[in-house]
Amino acid sequence: MEIQINGGEIPDKITFARSLLEKPISVKDLFSQNELIDVIGVTSGHGYKGVTYRWGTKKLPRKTHKGLRKVACIGAWHPSRVCFSVPRAGQFGYHHRTEVNKKVYRVGTKGDAKSASTQFDLTDKPITP
Repeated sequence: MEIQINGGEIPDKITFARSLLEKPISVKDLFSQNELIDVIGVTSGHGYKGVTYRWGTKKLPRKTHKGLRKVACIGAWHPSRVCFSVPRAGQFGYHHRTEVNKKVYRVGTKGDAKSASTQFDLTDKPITP
């Protein structure tokens, strides 16, 4: 897990980061209630996929020569290159994605019997990890 260190001069950030090395950091130290955070991750990978699976293009008729799960025309004669917006086969999944402004509603603690109850659902239940 990566944690961004904001504010101050660069040498101060380095000494602060070194002071945290190999020490346990609790979630309550990082996040607070009603805070907006950005979540960075990677989508699940599916390997090399064809154009019909990857972009959902229409399959060609049954009697098509040299395959039917293709794109019929990938562009005009001129400009004499393939435009970026034309669907092509390639890597599907395992892409870097960032979701912005995710709100932290509550930071629970381990062993709290009421950590999953809300003002609308007053049932005593813990968060099951």
